[in-house]
Amino acid sequence: MTAACGGNGDKKDEAKGETDGAKGYSGAATAVINPSDAKGGELKLWSPQDVDYLDPARAYYGFVWNMQRLYVRSLLAYDSKPGKDGTKVVPDLAEALPVITNDGKTYTLKIKDGVKFEDGSPITSKDIKYGVERVFAQDVLSGGPTYLIDLLDQGQKYPGPYKDTDPNKMGLKSVETPDDKTIVFNLASANSDFSYLLAMPSSSPVPAGKDTGATYTNKPISTGPYKVESFTAGKGATFVRNDNWDPKTDPIRKGLPDKVSFTVTTNPDDMDQRLLSGDIDMAVDGTGVQQAAKNKILKDANLKKNADNPFTGYIRYFAFPQSVAPFDNIECRKAVIYAADPKSLQTARGGPTSGDLGANMLPPGIPGSDKDYDPFGLTKGKPQEAKAKEALKACGKPEGFETVIAVRNNRAPEVKTAESLQAALAKVGIKATIDQYDGKLSSSTIGSPENVKKKGYGIIVMGWGADYNSGSGFLQPLVDGSFIAPNANNNYTELNDDEVNGLFDKAAAAATPEAAAPFYTEINKKVMEKALYLPINFDKALVYHNPRLTNVFFNESYGKIDLATVGIKQ
Repeated sequence: MTAACGGNGDKKDEAKGETDGAKGYSGAATAVINPSDAKGGELKLWSPQDVDYLDPARAYYGFVWNMQRLYVRSLLAYDSKPGKDGTKVVPDLAEALPVITNDGKTYTLKIKDGVKFEDGSPITSKDIKYGVERVFAQDVLSGGPTYLIDLLDQGQKYPGPYKDTDPNKMGLKSVETPDDKTIVFNLASANSDFSYLLAMPSSSPVPAGKDTGATYTNKPISTGPYKVESFTAGKGATFVRNDNWDPKTDPIRKGLPDKVSFTVTTNPDDMDQRLLSGDIDMAVDGTGVQQAAKNKILKDANLKKNADNPFTGYIRYFAFPQSVAPFDNIECRKAVIYAADPKSLQTARGGPTSGDLGANMLPPGIPGSDKDYDPFGLTKGKPQEAKAKEALKACGKPEGFETVIAVRNNRAPEVKTAESLQAALAKVGIKATIDQYDGKLSSSTIGSPENVKKKGYGIIVMGWGADYNSGSGFLQPLVDGSFIAPNANNNYTELNDDEVNGLFDKAAAAATPEAAAPFYTEINKKVMEKALYLPINFDKALVYHNPRLTNVFFNESYGKIDLATVGIKQ
């Protein structure tokens, strides 16, 4: 997940951050704080949210992917550096970046010497292939990203290793292991983003003999500097040193603390108090402190110097399903966009530290993004009621209309933005009713196009972050027609446009991610021209870290403090 660096949206504070550099407010957004190679101590991580899964094939939460840098190694990985360098994939278990042949359809990689599992057994190409094959077993291991299935199945309908008829459980035909050091991926068509997929935890090795299926998540086998000592769902986990990790083979991780503890709490305000008092080190979920702690930090220079306000890589937005009248009419959609009060929406999410005013649907940090592209003038921060009324006339609803805003009931900032939009729409004659649904049921509520139409959800409140640092990783699930699904759908507007779909194909066929970037710029513009989304903000979080931590910086690919390098002052 990508996240660009920045201040808190206030020009005075941004200027101060530049003056303070690496030692001041938001210093970790651009540089390494307290560099050190000192080992020892216990890194204490807390979170108001439990992990989804420790199993690398099933994990999908961004903060869990960051935690997995402690115990999961993959062929490639995001570099452990601040700034743009952190968005680049570099060799991890692989000796080098992939050799790409066959017009971009074949990726060949060699595995390093000396890399081992926690039990001391060597990691082979077959272990990596088996780890990839596990992703196909969605009947047993659901939850994680399925990009590998989309690219590697190629009509084979491979069922995963648990139903594999091959005696060695190596039946996925598109992945070859000519020897223990070599793995070859054969794609049906070129894909410039495939290296990003090889950097996901789901592309990591798993020893077939130690795989316990659905319960593997309780104690996954480590390839990194730490191994799972204990895990209790809803409570937390403890990670201790993996003696068979060789730092000489690992350019990504430092492995400095002796122990890492993870604690789940139901009281985020208590967590913030412990954080500010120095009892714990970091709120690992990365969503930032609560309002009470935020107020303390921003008023206290000693606290503020240990805080950062980076972009998280998310966009918060409203989506307009075209299946729900009158949002099948572009002018009715424009009326809502122009009627909105952007500054009020920002305030509803927590003020300038919650993010910069949204302008379009491609966040800063992703190649092809343009933060200044603002076709509807949203960054001016004011409602445009005259334009809204003109749009209402143009869509045949001069007196306004009625609609429903769907919002998760467990996300207070989202509810507040729905209320802000509701008030703004009322001023131009649009009556919006707010339906707060159970946030746990998003997949079957707003993720079901049939239910969206049945409930009359004309406006959906949501947020989104990229799975990998590419325009396809961010935009494709939202706007590619082939991604529309009967459940767990993320293309809420139900856009299925041949031109937009075709641009994704062109981007995939590009020789490099850099060559693909202009296609994503064009997709973003075409989507915004259709007035299908109202961006609320380019999301930020006010994050505080214990001043005793060393090697603190935000990795732009995760939008969070990189756990691969963090240590503790001794």
